[in-house]
Amino acid sequence: MTMSAGRFSRWFDRKGWSALLIGAPYLWLVAFFLLPFLIVVAMSVATKSPTAPPFSFGGEYPVVNLEAYSRVLSDGLYLRAFLTSITNAFVAMVLCLLIGYPMALCLTRVSKGWRNVLLMLVILPFWTSFLLRVYAWMGMMGRNSWFNGLLTDGWNFLVPLDWAVRSVPMMNTNFAVVLVMVYTYLPFMILPLYASLERLDPALDEAAMDLGSRPWQVFRDITLPQSIPGIIAGGMLVFIPAAGELVIPTLVGDASSPMIGRLISDEFSSARDWPMASAVAVTLLVLMVVPTMLYSHYQAKAEGSK
Repeated sequence: MTMSAGRFSRWFDRKGWSALLIGAPYLWLVAFFLLPFLIVVAMSVATKSPTAPPFSFGGEYPVVNLEAYSRVLSDGLYLRAFLTSITNAFVAMVLCLLIGYPMALCLTRVSKGWRNVLLMLVILPFWTSFLLRVYAWMGMMGRNSWFNGLLTDGWNFLVPLDWAVRSVPMMNTNFAVVLVMVYTYLPFMILPLYASLERLDPALDEAAMDLGSRPWQVFRDITLPQSIPGIIAGGMLVFIPAAGELVIPTLVGDASSPMIGRLISDEFSSARDWPMASAVAVTLLVLMVVPTMLYSHYQAKAEGSK
């Protein structure tokens, strides 16, 4: 017994702490990602039943029931929801990139004192409740708000008198969903871009300028290619959560054109069709994760070949 304890003590002193530190994240992923995911996959091949919980395996039903996946791939409601979710998320990602890239680039060009202040302003919205910020946008997009009035005055000033409107319809539209998602996820685009751009060597820009390149050519040939990893990282950080967003489409979106997150919530709560909701969730996860894994694989392969 003493010899075993001594061997364990020597092993723990040499490799134990490192094994514990390395294994802790894997245990966390297994407990809080892999096991819940396997439970959702199991529910997706179950059969809806009037029991508690509202699904079952075996009995008069097949043990593995793929009816839910068949509906996901054939029912127009789910296909439109997937298309709406992907479209809104893609538009929000592109707008975040167009807005966030200049902001991240400016953060790398200002003095360190101003840089800290501006970075604090970027993350400042995280200090308030996400739900409170969405409710604030609901008030701003209302027909009688100053924001809506400002947009209405601008529209009426630019268009002929026959096209004048009393207010710009914004609430319960995909426009409102994209607008609030851009506001919400913009920091997730700025921060990876800033981290990528901040590591660039300014001597490369100076060398290109000395060789006769104009500023836009320096950006096209030097800055933009080297910031592609930050663009991809920021794009994934915006696109993946935006595609599965629930709160924003529920509060400001169009109920007749729901996004997939709202459908999953309705299937779980209102319809109590847990197998269908699980099948939709698994399909969404596959659509989001598989491209990410393929990109990571080929990116690692490309870096290994250099």
